[in-house]
Order: sequence, then C-alpha cells, then structure tokens
Amino acid sequence: MSCKLSLTILAVFGLSQAVHAQATEKPIPVRIRAVLHDPVNPTANLFYTAETEAVVQLNFRPQDLTETLFMLPVNGSLMLYDKATIDPENPAASLAASAKLAPDLKQVIVIVLPAPAGERPAYRMLVIDDSEKAFPNGESRVISLINGESAIQAGEHKLPVHPGKIAAVPPVKKVDEFNMAQTNFYYQQGGSWVAFAERQLQFLDACRRLFIIHATPGALQPTVTTIVDTNLRVKPR
Repeated sequence: MSCKLSLTILAVFGLSQAVHAQATEKPIPVRIRAVLHDPVNPTANLFYTAETEAVVQLNFRPQDLTETLFMLPVNGSLMLYDKATIDPENPAASLAASAKLAPDLKQVIVIVLPAPAGERPAYRMLVIDDSEKAFPNGESRVISLINGESAIQAGEHKLPVHPGKIAAVPPVKKVDEFNMAQTNFYYQQGGSWVAFAERQLQFLDACRRLFIIHATPGALQPTVTTIVDTNLRVKPR
C-alpha cells in the first residue's frame, strides 16, 4: 500500500512539473518573410519581437519579400508594433497589426496591408502557409483585395479569384521556348469580364509569384502588383 501511494504521489508530482514546464515554455519562433502592400504609403516603421525577445524593426523591401526572419508569436498570434518600446502593462497601445496563427504553421509569408481609414490597429496581416507542401516552387498565389469577382488566366490555367480570398495557381507548363506564357487578369463589370492587365511572364520551377489584385484611390479599374520569389527554399527548424 505504501509503495503504491508513493508511486501515485510521484506520478502527480511529475504531471504537475510537466504542466508547469509547458506553461512557462517559450513560444517557438515562426519563420516569416513579409511584404508591405500599401500603394498610398509604401513605407512604414513597424517592429516585431525577434527570437532573442528583443523588439526590432521590420525592414521591408519595396514590392519584394523581406529576408527570412524569426518572429516570436504572442498567445498564438503574430504581432507588429508601431514603436520599439512597448509598455508591458499596456502592449495594445503600441499594436499596429495582429494575426491569429494556426498551431501547425511554422513558416509563413505575411502580407501587411493598411486597415480602412480611421480603424485601429492601423494595419492588417494576411498569413500564407509557406511550407514546401502548401506552396511548392513553380506555383503562384493570387490575392484579391477588391470587392468584386476577378480571375486569372496563366498559360493553360483559368481560375476565379474571389474577394478576400487566395487562389492557388499550379505550375504553368504551356510555355514557349523561353518559358514565357500569356498571363491575363480580369474583373467582372456589368455581367461581363473585362481584362485589366495583359502580359507575358516567364514561368520557372525555381521561382514563385504572388499576384495582389487591388484598387488605388480614384482608379477606374483594378491593378495587379507582382512579387517574385526566387530565393531557394530553406527547410523549417
């Protein structure tokens, strides 16, 4: 009886220690690359918590992805701040953007977007799974930031792009001898499809593209921003 009781106490103590260790365990850094998409204000001073727990500036590149960096999530969310010094008693006062992160996401692309005028926080974040399985080399993603329906035709692929959604474009194989393919973008107007961008693009297995469909103030039709990722993949930790 005494032996069984001792084993029970040890088991309870061990469970308590394990729960305490999990509660105090540091969050796992998330590997991210980010891009700022704000045609009206293309620069921003934003900060994040690095894996060293220091708050550092996020160095954006014009219409390009940043270098790979590691961000510490806070309560399961990615956080951006508008200053490097954050009040620990009121961190929300410095919050510039946040995005809930699925537990299995360890490598992501983050598109930072301006929030509608007058809203707080000032920015929003769109998170894309950047794992090799979810976003293989040679593929493209189309993000629509307009209210109406749009579509893409890339080589042999004709795909709808719904408002606020991300469309996956498989590798384009219908190319010429220079790996070029016609790539057109359309939006729906009055029941008809109208082309607003037509171009020849080179599609290679060694690169990926992000197409962001958006509208600028005063524009009569949408436009598309293209971000090309030619960096070699690095496996997650």
